[in-house]
Amino acid sequence: MYIQPINQVTDLGEIVDFIQRFSFGTIISVVNGRQVATHLPFISHLNNNKIVLRAHFAKANEQWKHLEAQESLVIFQEPHAYISPKYYEKEQNVPTWNYMTVHLYGQARLIETLEETKAILEESINFFEQEYKKQWDGLSEAYKLNMMQGIVAFDMEISEIQAKKKISQNRSEKEKAQIAQALSQSTSTHEQLIGEYMKK
Repeated sequence: MYIQPINQVTDLGEIVDFIQRFSFGTIISVVNGRQVATHLPFISHLNNNKIVLRAHFAKANEQWKHLEAQESLVIFQEPHAYISPKYYEKEQNVPTWNYMTVHLYGQARLIETLEETKAILEESINFFEQEYKKQWDGLSEAYKLNMMQGIVAFDMEISEIQAKKKISQNRSEKEKAQIAQALSQSTSTHEQLIGEYMKK
């Protein structure tokens, strides 16, 4: 990903916060010479200062069969907003787009045991909806087993991070304040989020 120095994010804590907040990512790998992508909810954590991602495929999705033989790319991208030149102090300006995204490269490891697969599912429950855990615990073991046999879980230790935050860093303080204020008052969630990040 092309990143100008002013837009580069290197703080690991900030990056992890972002991918945990916007956790629905896209995993891209090559199958038979062609790039393929699957959109998945990921859970993530730090292990010895390295990001580790966990998720699962439907077993019918054959992308999982090609993961261990290659490096994969996972993209997290959520808030973005059109930026009108009306907020700039000089007339000779053009529209642009503010956005935030993280690209993570790594080698996936397929989970082979039902015990570890179950642990990943329960970690996902605890992350996305803790209140569901009581219902999950009440499900029959036969039902859980049948469900787990229809998925393929994996984890991925990240070897390279490319993180970009393009939120008008190159504009004057007055322009940034005007843009952030306008976005914060928008009815669009994406624009509100960019405004939020700009104000931080």
